[in-house]
Amino acid sequence: MKKESNLKRLLGYAGKHKYLTIGSWILSAASAFIALVPFWYIWKIIQEVLNVAPNFSRAENLVHNGIMAVIYSVVSVLVYIAGLMCSHLAAFRIAANLRIELMNHIVKLPLGFVESFGSGKLRKIVNDSSAATETYLAHRLPDTANAIATPIGLLILLLVFDWRLGLLSLCPVVLGFLVMMKMTGKSMQEKMTEYQNALADMSNEAVEYVRGIPVVKTFGQTIFSFKRFKATIDNYGKWVIAYTKDLRTPMMLYTAAVNGVFVFLIAGALLLTRNGVTSEFLLNLMFYIIITPIISVTLTRIMFQSEDAMIVDDAIKRIDSVHDLKPLPQSANPRVPNNSSIELENVSYSYDGEKNALNNISLKINAGETVAFVGPSGGGKTTLASVVSRFFDPQQGNIKIGGVDIREIEKNELMNQISFVFQNSKLIKASILENVRIGKPDADRNEVMKALEAAQCMDIIEKLPDGIDTVIGTKGVYLSGGEQQRIAIARVLLKNSPIIILDEATAFADPDNESRVQEAFSRLAKGKTVIMIAHRLSTVINADKIFVLKEGSIAEEGTHNELLEKKGLYNSMWQQYKTSVNWKVKKEGTIA
Repeated sequence: MKKESNLKRLLGYAGKHKYLTIGSWILSAASAFIALVPFWYIWKIIQEVLNVAPNFSRAENLVHNGIMAVIYSVVSVLVYIAGLMCSHLAAFRIAANLRIELMNHIVKLPLGFVESFGSGKLRKIVNDSSAATETYLAHRLPDTANAIATPIGLLILLLVFDWRLGLLSLCPVVLGFLVMMKMTGKSMQEKMTEYQNALADMSNEAVEYVRGIPVVKTFGQTIFSFKRFKATIDNYGKWVIAYTKDLRTPMMLYTAAVNGVFVFLIAGALLLTRNGVTSEFLLNLMFYIIITPIISVTLTRIMFQSEDAMIVDDAIKRIDSVHDLKPLPQSANPRVPNNSSIELENVSYSYDGEKNALNNISLKINAGETVAFVGPSGGGKTTLASVVSRFFDPQQGNIKIGGVDIREIEKNELMNQISFVFQNSKLIKASILENVRIGKPDADRNEVMKALEAAQCMDIIEKLPDGIDTVIGTKGVYLSGGEQQRIAIARVLLKNSPIIILDEATAFADPDNESRVQEAFSRLAKGKTVIMIAHRLSTVINADKIFVLKEGSIAEEGTHNELLEKKGLYNSMWQQYKTSVNWKVKKEGTIA
C-alpha cells in the first residue's frame, strides 16, 4: 500500500480551508511572475538611456517605465500578501485540528502510558510538532510555489535577451543544486531526526528537573539530581557542534556558488567581447548583472524549504508515535464492582519487557481496610498502585475490585471508584473553587466549602484575597506544597470515591502542614479502602496491614507490631527510621 504523502495528510485536516491552501499557491506563483515584469521595464529604461546617450533630454519614456516598474512591484507584493493570508488561515486551522485530534487521543490513553512517554516530550510534540506544520503550510509551501515559478520566468528572461549570458547565469544554479543535494539528502534527514531527539530529551528532562526541585530541596540531592538533565544538555551540545562542523564546508561552497554568478558573467563577457563591444551586448550584460541576484535568493529559498520539509516529516513521525499508543481495551459488557475490596492474583509487570517491576504478586485488601506499601526505593510500590488504578495492564495475572476484573469495569466507572493524592499534587491556573470542583464538576459552592473545611483548608481560604474565588498563579498568589496537598485532599473528599490511593502524600509538608494533612487524611479515610505508599514509617503504624515490597515482590506482610516481631526487613527499616529521626532532632539542637 502506497504511503500517503505528508502534504495530503495535512490537507486532510484543513476541511473547507483546503481550497485556501491551493489558492495561496496560485497567488504566490502569480506573484513570482508579476515580480519579474519590473525587470523588463528596467531593461527598457537601460535601453533608452544607452540609445539617447549622451543627450539624455531625448529620453521620453523613463518616467513611464519607472512608474510601471513600481506599479508591478507593488501589485506583486499585494498578490503575495493575499496568498499568505490564505495560507495562514488554512495553516492555523490545520494546526488547531491536529492538536485537537492529538489531545482527544491522549485523553483516551491510560495515565501510565502518558507518564512513561514523558510529559515534557509529549508537550513538545503537541505544541512544537503542530507548530512546525503551521510554519511549513503558512510560509514554506507558498514560497515553494513562488520558488518554482521564479526560475521558469527567469529562464525565459535569461534566454530571450542573450542566450549565451543566460546559460552562463545558470552555471551557479547547477553548482548550487549539487552542493544543496549534499546538504539535504538522506543523511541530512537522519541528522534532523537526531537533532529533534536530542531537543526532545532535553525538553523532557528540563520539565522533570523543575518538577523535582521540591525533592532536591527536601532530601538534599544536590548535583545528583542535575545529572540526567546535564547529560541531555551535553548530548545536545555535542550534536549541534558536530553537525555544524559537518555543514561548514558544504555551506561555504554553496554560498560561494550562488553568489558567484558575477564571476561567470564577467568572465563570459570578456571572452565574448574580444572583437569589440556593441551597445546591445552592453545593455544585456547590465540587465543580467541586475537580475541575476534573484537566482541566489531563489536557491536559498529552495534550500530552506527542503529543510522545513524534513522538519515536517520528523514532526509527523513524532505525532504518529503518539497515535501509535493504543488505549487499553474496554469490555463490551462492562460490570460494576460489588464493593471496594481489592484482590491481586499472580500479577507481574515489566516496563521494558526484560526486568520485572512486579513479580507474581498476590494480595487481598478487604473493603474499608487501610493498607500500606513500604519498602526500599525501586521496590515496586508505585507500580503496584498504578496497576490497581489501571494506569496500565499487567502482562500476567488478574486484578479485581469488588470481585470484578478491572478490565471489565468501564473506564469512567473505574475512575469514579478510585481517587489519588500524589506527593506533588498539581493545581491548575484557576480558582480554588474550580480546582476542588474537578473532583465533582456538578458540585455547588456549599459542597465545595464543606470539602475544604473537612480537608483543614479554612486557614488557606481566609488568607486569600478573594476566598475560594482566588485564582492560583495570578497576582503573586501561590500555595506551599503542604497547602496544595490539602486542596488536593478537598478535591478527593468532594469526589467521595470508595478507594483512596495516597502516594507519599506528606513527603514535602512542613510540620504544621503535616499535622493538618494527617487530620484531613483521617477524615478522608473514614469508611474507605485506603492504600498508602510511604517512606516515612511513622505514617503507617496504624494501618490494618502493611505490605513490604522489595525488588518487585512482597517480602513481608502484617501489622506494624507483627512485622517488628519478625525481625525482618521491616524491622530493619524501622530501626533505621528511628535512628534518622533521632539524629535529625539532635542535630537541630532540640530535645531528642
